[in-house]
Amino acid sequence: MSITGEWEYAPLRIPSGTGRSAAAQMMSLQSDVGGWELDRLQLFADGTRRVMMRRRARLSYLPRPAV
Repeated sequence: MSITGEWEYAPLRIPSGTGRSAAAQMMSLQSDVGGWELDRLQLFADGTRRVMMRRRARLSYLPRPAV
């Protein structure tokens, strides 16, 4: 996790074999629980997803994303 200016970033890796709807649910849960929003998403040829979540640094008392 890193803090840049007023944003806090957290990288996630979603394993291959995780369906699109399951990955969307995971990210939606992070948004609802921890105030995170999607910043970037990369889909690799093997099906692995690399996700960068962000939130305002003032929300850092909320839980970190967990996948």
